[in-house]
Amino acid sequence: MNPGVGAQAPWPAWGVRFDVRVVNWPRLARDKTIRLQVDFSGARTGGRTRLLFWKLMARSDLLVSLVRAGAAGDREMLKSAAEALMADERAKKHHILADRLHRALSAVPVTPPALTTSLNVAGTGKEAIIEIQPRTRFEDLLLPFPVQENGRQLVEEHIRADVLRAHGYEPRHRILLSGPPGNGKTSFAEALAEALALPFFVVRYDALIGSYLGETNARLRKLFDYVRTQPSVLFFDEFDAIGKERGDTHETGEIKRVVSFLLMQLDQLPSYVVVVAATNHAELLDRAVWRRFQIRLSLPAPDRKHVEVFLDRVISNWPEAPRTSVQKIADKLGAVSYAEVLDFCQNIRRRHILGLGEIRIDDALATEINLWSSRVRPEALDGERSRQTPTEADTSNRTRPPRRKTKAHSPA
Repeated sequence: MNPGVGAQAPWPAWGVRFDVRVVNWPRLARDKTIRLQVDFSGARTGGRTRLLFWKLMARSDLLVSLVRAGAAGDREMLKSAAEALMADERAKKHHILADRLHRALSAVPVTPPALTTSLNVAGTGKEAIIEIQPRTRFEDLLLPFPVQENGRQLVEEHIRADVLRAHGYEPRHRILLSGPPGNGKTSFAEALAEALALPFFVVRYDALIGSYLGETNARLRKLFDYVRTQPSVLFFDEFDAIGKERGDTHETGEIKRVVSFLLMQLDQLPSYVVVVAATNHAELLDRAVWRRFQIRLSLPAPDRKHVEVFLDRVISNWPEAPRTSVQKIADKLGAVSYAEVLDFCQNIRRRHILGLGEIRIDDALATEINLWSSRVRPEALDGERSRQTPTEADTSNRTRPPRRKTKAHSPA
């Protein structure tokens, strides 16, 4: 196209004609931007004029611009480069990567370096959460059938939410998980975020709970205001820390106000924010907390059969399998959680890898089994405390000097 020469073309669907002119031809090589002046003519356009821009930027230039924007804290430059990169990926039909870039751009705050600004930016609620890239899938987990089926239904409800809304229903989005530690509560929440392709937010209690009156409620409000801005999976681990029974006489009035405010916020959350709460002590939760959760699931410790299946799944990924059967290994482990089984297997692989071929996998397994039998278990500590308590009480009674008896005086 020559400078100052426009192109005319009809738009049959609208009965519109438009003229296109390049208005910055002399500066095209310098700023790498095509500026097109588009004059529309037709009954439906009213002769409107639009100035369109096409950025001519190579992928390497986009990456350099992203680095410069991040180093300088220039949000506008970062947004421009990221949007151009997203458009490039969508043109290549890389929609998943483009969606991830969009979420990263909207979630990560860009602030100037500390030496170049003195502004005190107020908290937005994001400081109370940690965003984790979900990698665990439901196919990777060994879940009881009720948990597995509820998870499948929940994913289907959110994927086909438009069908439910057409009939006046919303997908369920509040889930409570209970059970002993190390048996898949966090993994379930992460797998749910992975299946729905949503950001996975984990609540940080150290940044949420304050020591001053009303501080925790203020931070909770900012947290929920932030998560309402986008579809996500919000995970509360150790939920009994803020959802305790309000009738407990040992708790302060502040924690009771926090529970009341938390219940109100849970009721007001939109259905596109999936809340997953996990607790190891379900008996400590407030009774009103239970009613807020539409799905309540129990993840118990695995039985002997599930331990064997999990061992076989982990060992099958090793380059060399031990001669000892998974049944004998499970018998040596005893009553364990999935997390303990995984730690046990990873320790064996560490010994085998660090041996550099001098330690066989069976020798590493035998060494780890011997160490496993000598480890300290919580049940043993509880039993030791219960045995020591009466003894210490008797000792204190024997060492305590007898009280002097006083004569009772009858009233005159």
